[in-house]
Amino acid sequence: MNITRFTDYALRTLMYVALYQERLITIKEVAERYQISKNHLMKIVQELNIQGYLVAVRGKNGGIRLGCSPSEINIGKLVRKMEKDSILVECFGQDNCCVISPACQLKHLFAEAMESFFMCLEQYTLADLVAPQQQKQLSHLLQLR
Repeated sequence: MNITRFTDYALRTLMYVALYQERLITIKEVAERYQISKNHLMKIVQELNIQGYLVAVRGKNGGIRLGCSPSEINIGKLVRKMEKDSILVECFGQDNCCVISPACQLKHLFAEAMESFFMCLEQYTLADLVAPQQQKQLSHLLQLR
């Protein structure tokens, strides 16, 4: 299973904001720390804001902050939302041209595997990703950029 960059950056953005909850974070800051496109990140932050994971504060001293506690942000549910249009194999999509689709069992196997993937991720929250034992190392690595 591959997740899109969109989902990857969404998770990294939430981790960053969770590490620095005591202040507002700018999109520019996140983009610089992770060395990713600010324009792409703006789209991601907009979606995270719409979904309620982030709150965007406009204005000169604006920025972003978590929309809820890190323990309330379920990783599996977030990945499901972000990957809703992702297809693992051709037969999952609208443009399926595979001639063996009517008799093939791979679709069912892959669907089961994807569900297992999401169920595994649903055991974790953002709080698990930024637990106290990881906070110091994560903060240190992000400050090196």
